[in-house]
Amino acid sequence: MGKILITGACGQLGSELTEKLRSIYGKEEVVATDIQDPPESISDGPFEYLDVMKKDAIAKVIDEHDIKEVYHLAALLSAKAEQNIELGWKLNMDGLLHVLNLAKEKSLDKIFWPSSIAVFGPDAPSKDTGQNVALNPTTVYGISKMAGEQWCSYFHENFGVDVRSLRYPGLIGYKSLPGGGTTDYAVDIHYKALKNEPFSCFLDKDNALPMMYMEDAIDATIQLMQADESDIEIRTSYNLSAISFTPEEIAEAIKKHMPGFEISYDPDYRKKIADSWPDSIDDSPAREQWGWNHEYDLNKMVGDMLANIPKANPEMLKAKEA
Repeated sequence: MGKILITGACGQLGSELTEKLRSIYGKEEVVATDIQDPPESISDGPFEYLDVMKKDAIAKVIDEHDIKEVYHLAALLSAKAEQNIELGWKLNMDGLLHVLNLAKEKSLDKIFWPSSIAVFGPDAPSKDTGQNVALNPTTVYGISKMAGEQWCSYFHENFGVDVRSLRYPGLIGYKSLPGGGTTDYAVDIHYKALKNEPFSCFLDKDNALPMMYMEDAIDATIQLMQADESDIEIRTSYNLSAISFTPEEIAEAIKKHMPGFEISYDPDYRKKIADSWPDSIDDSPAREQWGWNHEYDLNKMVGDMLANIPKANPEMLKAKEA
């Protein structure tokens, strides 16, 4: 087996996935890349500065490190893409096409690329949204993910590229700060609670969204990539689900640990994005075909977040004491 390349490794998902893959395969076997400086958590292994919009630069890293698998995570997330339409499309599309073409040209073993619940539009069923409903996204991010799913399927069908994908819900983890996604309020809310600060939410109290704790997301990603190729029947992207909740529900879960926590609601443009997405997801194919199953419910996730943020981010504890 050759080495693993991770693009966008400094992001919320990328940094934790890098750590996990290095714990499985060894530090020197996982090459992290990004356009920004690496956090301390992934600075103990190979790292390259890489702009994924430059195909030659990606090819150079692949050749120099004998890369055989790529986890292509570099992207502009939902809220930021709405503020910079052309960059959102260019980064999300060009980067993926460069990786897919290089996988074809260099006969790479496997590619992972994340899709999102953003592929669904307001006409999709809001409850238990199925794998094969119509995709009519209304955001730049969603449009790029819908197109990306089709490119993944195309490269698999026409060139035999073993590309695998998950439609992530909102991802919540304690090791990184929010990164510009519409669901990131569910990360930020824990930081505010630990600093004894009131939280102003940019969604309404009843905006239910599909969510997933980062531990589950990492496990699902690795499980998908380790599955036998014969078990992977969907080459666009698998629905993936764990829990769904509203801002009011997560606030109540936090109050079980911190009764004095306060939340208010001041919806902005991100509410319109959230309103276009499903409330909950049916991920039966993932569970049936390669055995996916989540571990964390809302209360277990909130307890783990509140316990681990001060350990992972000591400055947060100092801010609380001050």
